[in-house]
Amino acid sequence: MAIEVGKPFPEGFAFSYVPYDEEDQKNKLSCKIPILFKLTPEKLAGQKIVITSAPGAFTPTCTLSHIPGYISKADEFASKGAKVFVITQDSAFVNAAWGKLLGQKPPIEFASDTAAAFSKHIGWIIQKGDVTLTGRYTIIVEDGIVTYAEIEKGGDVTVSSADAALAKL
Repeated sequence: MAIEVGKPFPEGFAFSYVPYDEEDQKNKLSCKIPILFKLTPEKLAGQKIVITSAPGAFTPTCTLSHIPGYISKADEFASKGAKVFVITQDSAFVNAAWGKLLGQKPPIEFASDTAAAFSKHIGWIIQKGDVTLTGRYTIIVEDGIVTYAEIEKGGDVTVSSADAALAKL
């Protein structure tokens, strides 16, 4: 099922993440227990959520080009009242470590699209043999309605960039 601008966000999905903690951020080896952010209409009501997906934590383009823009513009996302989820199919623990490496700060959370379940549902995956990766894309959901949804073609970072997301908020 494709995701469509102007339509409700698909129900029945959750992202697992280790919530940002400033003290925990200082100890690169510590990691708390992940929690679930259930993507229900009730949870999305009155919220601005940016979901930016990367093919993998610690991968070159994701680590050097795609996600640093979100980190450096975290205050701009916060000023627009948006919460940002950076997702990959990697575990919540791997994503938490990646967030620490990149200097994660609110309102950004690094989360797991476990087994790429959500990405598979919308058809935005990268298949590498037997390995399924989340595609590189950005979706904006405002009050439960998809207001922006774009996937990168090839290895570029344009429509999934922080600047593209901020322009649509």
